[in-house]
Amino acid sequence: MTLLALSFTMLFIIATMLISYWQKLGLEKEIAIGTIRAAIQLLAVGYVLQYIFRTERVIYLFLIVAIMIIVASWNANKRGGGMKGLIWRIALSITTMEVLMMVLLLSLHIIQPTPQYIIPLSGMTIGNAMIVAGLFVNQLKREVETSRGEIEVLLALGATAKQALQAVQKRAVKFSMIPTIDGMKTVGLVQLPGMMTGMIVAGADPVEAVRYQILIVFSFTGSAAITSILLSMLSYRLLFTKDLQLKTFL
Repeated sequence: MTLLALSFTMLFIIATMLISYWQKLGLEKEIAIGTIRAAIQLLAVGYVLQYIFRTERVIYLFLIVAIMIIVASWNANKRGGGMKGLIWRIALSITTMEVLMMVLLLSLHIIQPTPQYIIPLSGMTIGNAMIVAGLFVNQLKREVETSRGEIEVLLALGATAKQALQAVQKRAVKFSMIPTIDGMKTVGLVQLPGMMTGMIVAGADPVEAVRYQILIVFSFTGSAAITSILLSMLSYRLLFTKDLQLKTFL
């Protein structure tokens, strides 16, 4: 794609801003900022990846994956609303998921041990895990607020914090995985996913592109389950005081 052709895509942004101005939505500034940030971030990442792919130094590979995990954890932590210690629990959950996924993919020779494979797959699975973690934390807080009376009764009857929150945790885990599961059901019918589309546009065999997309879909499902379950196990104590009382910020 030439720079001239790429510049024509700005017409979509201009049309969106005009619609926002016409409907008085007040989104023009946010759209402009988002457009500039997206362009700068993607161009920067493109040049960084180009350098990493050429050098193939392992330290750079670990560094960029670590940055992905830190940014994803920080973003998902925003849903915590002041839950102290949540960010490192999210980071631990995502890191564990990433290690398990990469060990499996590399040990079974599903992908090649090169930055060209590891970085894109890591980025997609970590991004999916970030969304799952944010949904889980947000839903957990809602479930606890809705079931506060039930939880307090269970605690009064002698239940532990884990026992009192068991049903709430299950509902939050299920909720966090809904987008991933729904995506599995409709992939190929409602949407042609990004990786598959990109490979086809680049000239790859559609069947080969489908194989890689199946890998991504299955990886997303595994990463969603691992992240939400681990985060559920690590974070439930943050909802209580030392005296097993639900904290007031919920």
